[in-house]
Amino acid sequence: MDSHTASQRYLSTRGGSYGLSFEEVVLKGLASDNGLFIPEVIPSLPPNWQNDWLKLSFEELAFQVFSLFISPAEIPLIALKDIIRKSYSTFRVPSITPTVTLNADKRIHLLELFHGATWAFKDVALQFLGNLFEFFLIRRNEGKTGKDREHLTVIGATSGDTGSAAIYGLRSKKDVSVFIMYPTGKVSSVQEAQMTTVPDENVHCLSVDGTFDDCQDFVKALFADPLINTTQRLAAVNSINWARILAQITYYFASYFSLVRSGTFDPSSDHIRFVVPTGNFGDILAGYIAKRMGLPISKLIVATNENDILHRFWRTGAYEKQDVHGSAAEGGLVEDGVKAHVEGVKETLSPAMDILVSSNFERLLWFIAYDVYGSNLGSVQEGRQQAALKVKEWQTSLKTEGGFKVEKKVLDAATVDFASERVSDEETIAAIRDVYRWPNTPGSKGYILDPHSAIGVTAALRSAKAAPGVHNVALATAHPAKFSHAVELALKEEKGFHFKDVLPPQFIGLEDLPRRITHVQKSGGLKGVRRIIVDEVEGELTRAHP
Repeated sequence: MDSHTASQRYLSTRGGSYGLSFEEVVLKGLASDNGLFIPEVIPSLPPNWQNDWLKLSFEELAFQVFSLFISPAEIPLIALKDIIRKSYSTFRVPSITPTVTLNADKRIHLLELFHGATWAFKDVALQFLGNLFEFFLIRRNEGKTGKDREHLTVIGATSGDTGSAAIYGLRSKKDVSVFIMYPTGKVSSVQEAQMTTVPDENVHCLSVDGTFDDCQDFVKALFADPLINTTQRLAAVNSINWARILAQITYYFASYFSLVRSGTFDPSSDHIRFVVPTGNFGDILAGYIAKRMGLPISKLIVATNENDILHRFWRTGAYEKQDVHGSAAEGGLVEDGVKAHVEGVKETLSPAMDILVSSNFERLLWFIAYDVYGSNLGSVQEGRQQAALKVKEWQTSLKTEGGFKVEKKVLDAATVDFASERVSDEETIAAIRDVYRWPNTPGSKGYILDPHSAIGVTAALRSAKAAPGVHNVALATAHPAKFSHAVELALKEEKGFHFKDVLPPQFIGLEDLPRRITHVQKSGGLKGVRRIIVDEVEGELTRAHP
C-alpha cells in the first residue's frame, strides 16, 4: 500500500496479520488470530504542532489526529471532515469535551466526557464509529440494488453504557442492523430505558435471562459460528475496535490546549498528568498513544476500583485474575447495574469498571514488548514478530493459568509512562461528598461526580500529593444521573442537595416511553439467538427491498 504511511497500515498484536488498511480493521474488529489491531507505527506530531493546533476546535483537532492514522486514499480529506462534523454535531456543548477546574490551588481539573447522546464517554467514539460504518457501506453499495447490497449486522453485549452509545451511534443508519444483548434485570433502569425506547427499526435489544458473561458468550459464539457467517456480515462495536481508541485520542489534545489557552497551564514550565478511571484500558490507551505521538504528558495514572488487576500489575509485574465469590463479591447497588457482570468480579459502586481482565491491555503489552525485546533486532519486522511472540506467550498463560508475571525490565518500561491507584467504594463515596463541598467549583451549587469520575478525582488528589505543583486532569466518564443511587447514597445528608437539580430534562419521562425488547432464553442457546438475528435482518431487508 504505497498510498499509506506506516501509521496508516495495521497489524495484529499476535502476529497473524500485517499491512491491513484502516477500513479492514474497522470492519473486522478482531483479528483472525484473536489479536487486536494497532498501527504499524505510532506517528510523530508535525513540526510546530503546539502553535498550529493551539486554537483549533475539537473537530479540527480530530481531523489533524485522524489524518495521521487514515490514508486519504481510503477516506478523502473532505469526506473525513464530513464524518467528523456529523459525529460531533450531536453533542450538547460546542467544545464537545470541556475541561473544567475543580480545585485551582491543588491544580485538579476535570475532563468532562459526558456531553454526548447517552451522557457517557463512549459517545465520543461510537458516534464516530457509526458514521464510519455508514461511509464504508455507502461506498461499497454504490450502484447496487436490492439483495446485492452489502448489509452489516452489528452485534454487541453490554452491561450498560456501551449498548446505549452503540445504539445511538447506529440508529437509522442505512444497510446496518444492530443487536445489543444485555442481562435481564441487571442493568440500571436509565440504561435499559436509553436502549429499549429507541424506535428505529434497525435497532434490536435482546434481553437475555442470564449475566453479562452469558451475553458475551453469545457474541463470541456468533462470530465463530459458520452458519450465521455465511448469510450475515458481522461487525463489533466493543472497545477492541481500533476506531474507538483512535476517536478517544483527540480529547487528550483538546484538554491540553484548553488549559494552555486559559492561562492555567504554561507548557514551557508546567507538567501535566491525566488520571483515568480504568476498566478495559481503552480510554487510557488512547492517552498513551497521544503521549507516544508527542503530547507532553508526564504520567498517565491508572485509577481502578477494587477490581484491581491493573493496579496489582503496576505494583508487582504480575497480571493475574483474582476471582472473588459469595459474600466477598457482594457490593455496589443493584439499581445502578451492579449485577450485570461476570462471575468472579467484586461488585462495586462503579460497575462499568468491574472487570476480571482488561481487554485492551494487550495493545500496551505489544508496544512494551517491542521496545524491550524487539527494537534491537536486525529488522523492524523481526522486532514486530518478537513482540507478537511475547504477547501470545503472555495471553496463553492468562488463558491456561489465570495470569502471568513479566520480567523486571518490562515492568520498568511500563512504569515510565504509567502509575496506578486503587480506590475503594468507601473512598468513592467520600470523594463525591468532599468535592460537592468544595468552594468555587463550576455551577451554581456543589459539583456532583458520578462514582467512576470520583475514582479518577481520588487518584488525582493522591497524584497531586505525590508530585506537588503538577496539573492533574481526571477524566469524568459519565453524568451523575446515570448512577443516581450511588450519588444519592453519598449526598443524601448534604444540605441543599436535591437530585432533581442535576437530572437532565432528557431523562425525565424516559422510563415511561414505549419499549421494544426481544426476550432471549439462555436455554435456547446459540441456535435460538441465531434464529432471532437472521429473522429480524431478513424482515428489515424485505421491508427495505420488497
